[in-house]
Amino acid sequence: MSDLEAFAGLVDLASKAVGGKALLCSDDFFAGMERLIEPKPAHFDPSTYTDRGKEMDGWESRRKRVPGNDWCILKLGVPGEIRGVDIDTSHFLGNHPPFASLDACVSHEDVSGEDLRDHITWTTILPVVPLKRGSHNLQPIASKERWTHVRLNILPDGGVARLRVFGVPAPLRFSEETIDLAALVNGGRALACSDMFFSPMNNLILPGRSKYMGGGWETRRSRPPGMDWIIVALAAAGHVEKITLDTGHFKGNFPDRAAVDGLNWPDAPPHLLIDHPDWKEILPPSKLRADDEKEFPVTATGPVTHVRLRIFPDGGVARMRVWGKMAVPQEDTGNGWLDRLNALSATEQTTGFGRCCGARRWVENMVAHGHYASSTQIFGHADAVWWSLGDADWREAFTHHPRIGSDISALRAKFAATAAWSEGEQSGVSGAEEATLAALAAGNQAYEQKFGHIFIVCATGLSAADMLARLQERMDNSPANELRIAAGEQAKITKLRLAKWELA
Repeated sequence: MSDLEAFAGLVDLASKAVGGKALLCSDDFFAGMERLIEPKPAHFDPSTYTDRGKEMDGWESRRKRVPGNDWCILKLGVPGEIRGVDIDTSHFLGNHPPFASLDACVSHEDVSGEDLRDHITWTTILPVVPLKRGSHNLQPIASKERWTHVRLNILPDGGVARLRVFGVPAPLRFSEETIDLAALVNGGRALACSDMFFSPMNNLILPGRSKYMGGGWETRRSRPPGMDWIIVALAAAGHVEKITLDTGHFKGNFPDRAAVDGLNWPDAPPHLLIDHPDWKEILPPSKLRADDEKEFPVTATGPVTHVRLRIFPDGGVARMRVWGKMAVPQEDTGNGWLDRLNALSATEQTTGFGRCCGARRWVENMVAHGHYASSTQIFGHADAVWWSLGDADWREAFTHHPRIGSDISALRAKFAATAAWSEGEQSGVSGAEEATLAALAAGNQAYEQKFGHIFIVCATGLSAADMLARLQERMDNSPANELRIAAGEQAKITKLRLAKWELA
């Protein structure tokens, strides 16, 4: 498995392409330390030698004849949280280090390697691990701190082709200036794309213009022709003013057209963004030209946290710049309901969310979240929290529903908090024929005996006969499958109740 596959969606914070620098090392007699952070994969030419020996593409120290170990200090091009590393020993077979570790520290932009060596306290973020020769040595790192520099320690000596330091860029401090909100060096990152067959997706937001065709983002030819896309998390929520699309070096393989959408959902799980219905077009499909850089005005309304570039039908884009101003943290959303909800006390929010779903842990999580920036965020978070819960939570929520087909007025006292909404959700029952209601009641009793909870269905728009048919159809399910189906129906009901609260 390559590092790109293992750490998809993360950024190589140390890469030369984003400004990483090799500052100091204990020894680089055979091969220079600066090659450690070259963005291209290491190569090997068996015929090339230098006056010091075989030419190797990487960092290689001489054979150590004294105590100690070798090390190399690197400045991260983009400070951030480190989630994993690849200590790549490609082509180093009889000369790789048997062990390595990684330290990190926080210092200022212009600190020297000598100062880092002599005066900084380092924190070990990867303890000593064995290395395989000629291999990608992938290691996860559980660090939540923001780091600016790393030190690779090899024990005792040898050669490393590349060091990839994968992580999440640190967010920018608030600024009122117009900036490239998508730039990787500012904290933007590519989260997902339809395809990156020819080059990685984070190339799209690297600094500077691409120097060759492989320095951009390029998809394979679609068969049949369709649409490719890439989703970028912005460095901060912002008001977009214009977008630059650059097809530099893409001449016979640039997209015919491109469009850009925006969405406001801070900290959105990437997989939920791909087909989300709340994307709003801020740049309609626009013609592109070969090897060209062009600015486009946008029709953005309100802050966005993510953008989605769509290209038709496929091809390569070297760079995308999303120019705009950062939104004021926790500014009013412009949505009256959300602004009122954000202003409620925890007790008031607990009551409101409790009317939407009876699972205690779901309510607690919704209240604990704090400020909601958009309807997209609150509905998305509600669904994500629901599916993170367990069987007991789902069953607890089910107990806050009256049985379908029961005498709703008799249950009003027990379900006072949700009775008004439940009556609306079950309106198809009230006008049903007695025979259908009797079958519903009997069916619900049989359902409870088999599955241990009442029959849950999002009944809006369904007649009693429709609900009876659904119940009968689901009776053949296994208890485990039926619980998840019922949980899915509860999720629909919760969404409807959130919407009713929004409109209240």
